[in-house]
Amino acid sequence: MAVIVIGGHSRSVGKTSVVAGLISALSGFEWTAIKITQYGHGICSANGEACDCATGDHSWAISEESDRSGESDTSRFLVAGATRALWVRTEQGGLAPAMPSLRVKILNAANVIIESNSVLRFLRPDLYLTVLDPAIADFKKSAREFLDRANAVILHRTGESAWQSVSLKPVADRPVFAISPPPYVTPEIVDFVRSKLNGCSQSEFSRSVPRKA
Repeated sequence: MAVIVIGGHSRSVGKTSVVAGLISALSGFEWTAIKITQYGHGICSANGEACDCATGDHSWAISEESDRSGESDTSRFLVAGATRALWVRTEQGGLAPAMPSLRVKILNAANVIIESNSVLRFLRPDLYLTVLDPAIADFKKSAREFLDRANAVILHRTGESAWQSVSLKPVADRPVFAISPPPYVTPEIVDFVRSKLNGCSQSEFSRSVPRKA
């Protein structure tokens, strides 16, 4: 089992589109696709709605997608050709309690692709790609924290950068794939990912890594 993680520096940079594009282009890998969403204070992980609960059973939830309308992100994964699609919802910063259950759910998966940055606190994937769009000023803390672990960068072609005090030195020696969406996944990206997957002997998903202080 190989594990790919697709991250990005903000919302709306195309992470879901990259995941769906890779699933479609590499359908023979029988993907289990996972989207991880972390809610802010006052939102229930069970249903994503406003909630004042503070009980343990509402701190995280994992559901399996069955809808193939393409209206939700996990539904898009199924439409693209994923064998299974899971949606993990947790409180902000509360992914750790959900990880043991997630590991069990994908124990027999052929290959796994995960949309998330924060999951890198708990696993070492075979491949981590980060999607960056200089036109979007927001740059998440988690994206900065794990930028140096990216194996490659998917970079939107854009004009003047809106970033403030953001350095790409941690990935200066990594492959950079420029995109002008659509599409979000180019043949060069597909070839790069396929070459890495073909070199994977086994997954490292079961190998936890210490959480940074």
